Amino acid sequence: MLSLAAATPSAVSQVRLFPFEEYWWFYAGFAAFVCVLLALDLGVFHRQAHAVRFREALAWSAVWVTLALAFNVAFYYFMLHRFAADPRLLAIPGFDVVAIARQTALEFLAGYVVEYSLSVDNIFVFVVVLSYFNVPLRLQHRVLFFGILGALVFRAIFIAIGAALMKYKLVVYFFGIFLVFTGIRLMFGEEKQPNPEGNTMIRLFRRWMPVSRELHGSNFFFRAENRRWYATPLFITLLFLEMTDIVFAVDSVPAIFALTKEPLVVFTSNIFAILGLRNLYFLLANAMDKFHMLKYGLGVVLIFVGLKMTILHAYVTIQLSLLVIVSVIAVSIILSLLFPKPPEYDEHKHKHKHEDKHS
Repeated sequence: MLSLAAATPSAVSQVRLFPFEEYWWFYAGFAAFVCVLLALDLGVFHRQAHAVRFREALAWSAVWVTLALAFNVAFYYFMLHRFAADPRLLAIPGFDVVAIARQTALEFLAGYVVEYSLSVDNIFVFVVVLSYFNVPLRLQHRVLFFGILGALVFRAIFIAIGAALMKYKLVVYFFGIFLVFTGIRLMFGEEKQPNPEGNTMIRLFRRWMPVSRELHGSNFFFRAENRRWYATPLFITLLFLEMTDIVFAVDSVPAIFALTKEPLVVFTSNIFAILGLRNLYFLLANAMDKFHMLKYGLGVVLIFVGLKMTILHAYVTIQLSLLVIVSVIAVSIILSLLFPKPPEYDEHKHKHKHEDKHS
């Protein structure tokens, strides 16, 4: 067969490998698979509320990463079989089934690495918010679980909107420029502490439903003696985390669309990265200051994918993109460890640890 480079560029770029009307069953099956994983996670492995320790978080992080990589391998062989029997694709002059399947699998991997890396920025917010509301360690997994569940729904909505908008070249350039400026702001902008009480959505929610001052076990809501329903601080924490994830999705979803034009690849890589976010939090919650250079690496990655989306798309292959992304993130982590940030006293973290000892 001819190589991918030998195929007609315009024909390959215009074709949709996974049109929704033909692959809706794949989306549905993948969603059902994720639901089974989440049910096993909460209903079996984390049925009893407990503090997630470093070793447990490390083991589960390895499990989620392994699942993502195993899915990518299975996805590659699925594409080999599916594309070889698709007359619509085989009709394209020079269409190379193996080359296209390999490229798409690499796009999944690149999207997964980008989303997983950008999730580290979410963790900083998680640490501040969970400390602000004094959520005990034994209940943090429950809050993050339902937070991730909501994030999966919102990401699916964002990806569907993004897939519709990315058909227009003007929108593509807009998101590319947006990613470049976001990367610059991430590197040189001032870090702002999250302010849950000042959040508009939370203020509106408090007007609609009363919120208790104290936690009521692991409940998000409870019915008081006056027969009125109250939300607990646990639900306010969850609500703020959801609002935060929506903000982060504005950056991460366009970043993956810069690496692939296939919504199915964006959806699956994004979901797998989010599934590992809870355990990444427990793994890094007490070590965020050690990776202080990572924000510069993530900024460079966003600038790179923004430029790829706008002016470099014809010159940068997915192999080069993956190499640049992994190298930049690895270098930023190594530099963080070689040049550690001076220790600072964190009043919220100290208070949170003190209260957990007495919970």
